[in-house]
Amino acid sequence: MYKIDLHTHSTASHDGGISLTQYKKTLDSGLLDYIAITDHNNISNAQSIHQQLGDRIIIGEEIMTTEGEIIGLFLKSLVEPGQTPQQTIQSIKNQGGIVYVPHPFETVRKGLHPETLDNIASGVDVVELYNGRTFLQNRSSQTVVWARMNHVAGAASSDAHGYHGLGNTHTMISERPTATNLVDLVAKGTPIAEKSKLRSLLYPKYNKLRRKVRK
Repeated sequence: MYKIDLHTHSTASHDGGISLTQYKKTLDSGLLDYIAITDHNNISNAQSIHQQLGDRIIIGEEIMTTEGEIIGLFLKSLVEPGQTPQQTIQSIKNQGGIVYVPHPFETVRKGLHPETLDNIASGVDVVELYNGRTFLQNRSSQTVVWARMNHVAGAASSDAHGYHGLGNTHTMISERPTATNLVDLVAKGTPIAEKSKLRSLLYPKYNKLRRKVRK
């Protein structure tokens, strides 16, 4: 079995802080076996780290659409932000990528609203059942029901913005993931969701403050 985290943020995100060294340490230690780097509207660092660490790193992007965030996985090129959810999904699929919906129904973190999610259901490959940074708005029960009703695979991911956010929330899968088999592996896999550590919840604010101080 393999532990995979499909939603993390490197130092390339404005509020992210996970470095190449920390990704390598996480993988080499066995804390996780595969990690998707899904920086906000950016894939350059994910591409760079993938070149250095190989296929244990999945190139992704958390894309701001006109109605909330959508993640593309196994991307080859940047998906431009600011498009409609439908256009964003098409841009992801045009390059053979996987459409992953993070923290749905959450207004605090720019999740897609129920009506929007229903409208794009046929284009969604994986939905995030459990998010490792959920605190004020826990929509997991609602998401589980939506996933079952729409026959969409469900995953657990950390949404880690710092090193100590990695490892607690992930999905167990049975084979090495590719763009071809990931959706099926997640559908048959086991989401693992543990209680978030306080520091993992505070990483985004800390990272943004640290950048301001450095300026």
